[in-house]
Amino acid sequence: MNRSEKLQHALRVAGHRMTPQRLAICDVLAASDDHPTPYVVYERVRVQVPTVSVATVYNTLGALRDLGAIVEIGLGRSEAHYEPNLAPHANLICLQCGRISDFEGLPMLQMASQIETSSGFDIKNTRIDVYGVCRECQGADDRVSG
Repeated sequence: MNRSEKLQHALRVAGHRMTPQRLAICDVLAASDDHPTPYVVYERVRVQVPTVSVATVYNTLGALRDLGAIVEIGLGRSEAHYEPNLAPHANLICLQCGRISDFEGLPMLQMASQIETSSGFDIKNTRIDVYGVCRECQGADDRVSG
């Protein structure tokens, strides 16, 4: 099952009807690698399904979040961002531009595996947020000051 199908399956199992709008929302989330906000999801879905409403996007994102199919990342100063990547990884969050990037790698997987093995804890999701300044913003700072 691909990522979009997993999202669709979660909604169906919970009793949600799969409308063209919900299918498009699942497709957009599955194709996203940039942790979109609800409004960004809305804009992307609207290209495929012009009849989608902002309320449908918010309601579907909320349902998927409540089902554990996506993760909501709240940054406090802006709208929440959403990601369907539930594999162990760290979110690298730029304090200047707000961009969120995933850092995945063997150490993250090993850490999750070690926690499960040593504690007997059944991990369903892992979230590590790392705050700093991305390369692009560091470069912009260098250009401004230099």
